[in-house]
Amino acid sequence: MKLQRTIAPLAAAIALAFAGGTAFAQEQVVKIGHVAPITGPDAHMGKDNENGARMAIDELNAKGVTIGGKKLKFQLLAEDDAGDPKQATAAATKLVDAKVAAVIGHLNSGTTIPASKIYSDAGIAQVSPSATNPKYTQQGFKTAFRVVANDAQLGNVLGQYAVKTLGGKSIAVIDDRTAYGQGVAEEFAKGVKAAGGTVVATQYTNNKATDFNAILTSIKSKKPDVVFFGGMDAVGGPMLRQMKQLGVTAKFMGGDGICTGSLPGLAGAGLGEDQVVCAEAGGVQESEKKGMDDFRAAYKKRFGIDVVYNAAYAYDATNAVVAAMQKAGSWDPAKYLPELAKVSYKGVTGNIAFDTKGDLKDGTLTLYTYKGGQRTLLAVTK
Repeated sequence: MKLQRTIAPLAAAIALAFAGGTAFAQEQVVKIGHVAPITGPDAHMGKDNENGARMAIDELNAKGVTIGGKKLKFQLLAEDDAGDPKQATAAATKLVDAKVAAVIGHLNSGTTIPASKIYSDAGIAQVSPSATNPKYTQQGFKTAFRVVANDAQLGNVLGQYAVKTLGGKSIAVIDDRTAYGQGVAEEFAKGVKAAGGTVVATQYTNNKATDFNAILTSIKSKKPDVVFFGGMDAVGGPMLRQMKQLGVTAKFMGGDGICTGSLPGLAGAGLGEDQVVCAEAGGVQESEKKGMDDFRAAYKKRFGIDVVYNAAYAYDATNAVVAAMQKAGSWDPAKYLPELAKVSYKGVTGNIAFDTKGDLKDGTLTLYTYKGGQRTLLAVTK
């Protein structure tokens, strides 16, 4: 009798364990990679992108996504490339070895481009929320996509604006020699020339520089109306400080790399009223503003800080990939990649759809200035 009493609960426990094992087997873990600089001068931007992807993953898991009769549990594998091309390829190889289904990233063009061949060779989708150098999608890889406008569009719009709207006749151009900085500066110079302006000085620095006195002194002698910087805010901010110290009063322009909420803190007293004009490779029309405002509020509630850079684009990139998986009925990249190429996903940043190269169709740009230490909207354009 004692033996029966002992066996019965044991049998029930074994049955429960098997039932639990069956339920667990029905939950399919799908790994999504994310790569950005989490250390180094661009760490605040990289963490912002990672947070955007993490928000999407958390919401998808809370909502529940079922494909092929299996409930998917998405897992974000976040890697740090420190903005360094060599570290980027190492991170890409690590994610390929981990058998991720997709990668959101990288942040910088200089890391996105070398990593893209590794993902292409492995047949894994890569969607960058912020890499803007045109070369990224000109390599013929069927795995490479971006959810923001590229530098050809952004640089041209800024170059035209410098001449036609700001009235700049003589313009100086500085870049940080990265794939992003050099690319956007070259496209800006083309836009200036097309609009009838003149580039009177071209100077170079690097993405870790802190002293710009020599190049700014040289530029000052040319008396430019506009100084354009191709690079990130961690360099652009100190450059603005030194421009003020040297008495360079020209308008300061740049792409999305300087167009951040962090620029006022980095520039300090060097940030004059309406002195800076920059463009973000993205932006929402008035009809989509509420969705973006709601995202920003949810982001602040989740992380306790304001959006710094492209978090919403990382969020949309993640959701667009999962939408393609659902359409294909598979999380296997070989099966869902054709669906991603023709996806039409309504995100918080607008409609996500790609051209034959993997560039965003009808990408928007947002022009900003800074007033009272706050980034202020000028216009949304295409």
